[in-house]
Amino acid sequence: MRSIRVETSTATILLTETPEPKVRDRQTGEIAKDAVSGEALMKVGVVYIDEGESFLIYVTIPESGVTDGLVLGAPVSLPGLIARPWESVFNGQQRHGIAYRAAAVTAGAIPATVGAGV
Repeated sequence: MRSIRVETSTATILLTETPEPKVRDRQTGEIAKDAVSGEALMKVGVVYIDEGESFLIYVTIPESGVTDGLVLGAPVSLPGLIARPWESVFNGQQRHGIAYRAAAVTAGAIPATVGAGV
């Protein structure tokens, strides 16, 4: 599967939803696990702001990558953030999107370039 590294050095990333377990199967409530390590996966909602545009995205993170000090609305860092385009057919309908994954979610700071020259 194709992975695209996401450049975050000039972006502001704000926490919009606290980390929660990523559900693999909604009917059974089974929690998603990393295919390699077997570790439970979490999902977190963030708003990614860069170059005057903002996007609400959900990012998958291993449970061990969720750090203390996360506050709703506060800046966070997503080290190793990648995007993976996907396509599937569900109930006869073609679907597509982008899945995001990072190594961790940590309390962060607003980049120094934000507001520069003001």
